[in-house]
Amino acid sequence: MPKDLAPSDGTDLSELREHTRRLAADLSGALRRVSVSSGDATIEVEWQPNPEPANGHRPVPDEATPDEQPPGVVVTSPMVGTFYQAETPEAAPYVEVGSAVRAGQVIGIVEAMKLLNPITAESAGVVAEILVGNAEPVEFGQALVRLTEQEGG
Repeated sequence: MPKDLAPSDGTDLSELREHTRRLAADLSGALRRVSVSSGDATIEVEWQPNPEPANGHRPVPDEATPDEQPPGVVVTSPMVGTFYQAETPEAAPYVEVGSAVRAGQVIGIVEAMKLLNPITAESAGVVAEILVGNAEPVEFGQALVRLTEQEGG
């Protein structure tokens, strides 16, 4: 759904970014795409037509056949962008294979249109696989990390 920002004198790219940041934060739903134009001061925001659960998480069946995913919960990208495993290139990754995570813990970042979007675990678990390399482009709904149930939990 496109949203137009009426052009005005003095509107610059940083103002457009701030408007976009606020718009994305204020509206509910799975954000699919954001487009910011400086020339005519246009912001376009597109949501997924069928909303996914929070952060795009989807449960994976516990009993996997050869054509199905392994057991656990797959954390997917809620938008198109670039996946980062750490806050900065020098920082340690948020999680590694074998890391125990709690519900709500940041497991990575997806950058879209210069906006850094933290990706969090919806439930507690152990990181079984990291399915995307650092600084790799990702699509909406692409699997990022697979979590398995914690022992004794």
